[in-house]
Amino acid sequence: MSTTAEPQPMRELRTSQYLGYAGGDAANNLTFSMASMFLLLYYTDVVGIAAGAAGAILLVVRVFQAFTDLFAGQVVDRTNTRWGRFRPFFVFGGLPLMVLGVAIFSVPRGFSGGAALAYAAITYAVFGLTYSLVNIPFGSLASAMTQLPSERAKLSAARSIGSAVAIIALSFVVSPLIESSPDLQRSLTTVMVVLAVVGFALYFFLFATARETVQRDTTPVTLKDTIGQIRRNRPLVLLCASALCVLTGMFVVQTLQVYYARDVLRSANYVIVLTVVNTGGMFVTAPLVPRIVRAWGKRRGYVVAGSVAVVGGVGIALSPPSVPALAVVSFFVYGFGLAVLQSLMWALQADTVEYGEWKSRTRTEGSNYAALSFTRKVGQGFGGGLAAFGIGAGGYIAGSLTQTPVALDTIRVLTGAAPALFVGIGVLIMLAYPLTEQRFQTIVGDLAARRAGHAVPAGEPSEA
Repeated sequence: MSTTAEPQPMRELRTSQYLGYAGGDAANNLTFSMASMFLLLYYTDVVGIAAGAAGAILLVVRVFQAFTDLFAGQVVDRTNTRWGRFRPFFVFGGLPLMVLGVAIFSVPRGFSGGAALAYAAITYAVFGLTYSLVNIPFGSLASAMTQLPSERAKLSAARSIGSAVAIIALSFVVSPLIESSPDLQRSLTTVMVVLAVVGFALYFFLFATARETVQRDTTPVTLKDTIGQIRRNRPLVLLCASALCVLTGMFVVQTLQVYYARDVLRSANYVIVLTVVNTGGMFVTAPLVPRIVRAWGKRRGYVVAGSVAVVGGVGIALSPPSVPALAVVSFFVYGFGLAVLQSLMWALQADTVEYGEWKSRTRTEGSNYAALSFTRKVGQGFGGGLAAFGIGAGGYIAGSLTQTPVALDTIRVLTGAAPALFVGIGVLIMLAYPLTEQRFQTIVGDLAARRAGHAVPAGEPSEA
């Protein structure tokens, strides 16, 4: 058996590695969250695509992107270079991804009808494939950098901060353009070009600072073997099911937040406020996540955080438009709970890599992360599609300065009720999650003994 690295030294990571990992997720979100937050609005109000047709593009393409995640996981698990398994993708995939980010917000002005639909669908699909080939290595990297639960929690917190910085920056830059730009198409293209430069620089910084140190088997596995391993990895299956529900609700909020601000609260500049209180919770929670893991464990912390997010969602749905302060507070409560939940989700996913290796004797970081990302992308598709179809059914009129009361109520209630319902279901699923902190430590010990040459049997299917 050959390996690509020396056995993992059980020590803390360097500050530059946390910063690099945070920068990597910031780069991801300069395109990913830009699309999640503003692409539907761009399609309906700038390009002129009907809400139902735009929703179909978001749903179909994002589900397609879920399958590209599985493809990317296979590519990653078969990669072995002198730079490592994951790091090369940030350099060689980062630049094309940023260029495609510009393309999806640059539908040619002369395109309308079928031509606009075709351009939107094709560019977004190619963007999704390229994003998978960068994001799957990024998400898989944490499990290759350390096996210490506290360090994985810190990496999860770091990526949450990086994501929050990017999302808040996008709200500050784009929201004023929606409110006052005389040529929104040109403004968005210019912004995306600038973001492309910044994003690629962040990917290069991640490449320069990250180190893959966890020992692994380099024996390639087939897609059939990978699917079989995922099916036998009960913690991963339950985490994926929960993630599907959580992300469905989360992307309804991300998609409709700009409509909620502009149409319900009567000013697109409220996007900045809602984004800061919603996403800004990640700054508050980031230092708390390692403490939550030490005090409660990941599963219990996940359940409590999800319950807090449910309360926030109910508050969003019930907040009257005449009292914006209540909506702002509700967005903060929702964002606070979701920030902890999201950080713990990534830490839990890294733990399932060890479980899968312990169970099958094969370590597949890329495929494990791809499985979680697959369900997240399906949730993104369902959430974006539900948002678009929902406002369409409620009578939303693209480009109109005045919406009907029914349309406004649909936007308000759907923005809050969706996360309350779907995150709540995700929390209930995680009550059955079997991988406790104590069990995980036992598994890590077994793996260390195997690598030292001691006879430790693989996990049996009946075990946790």
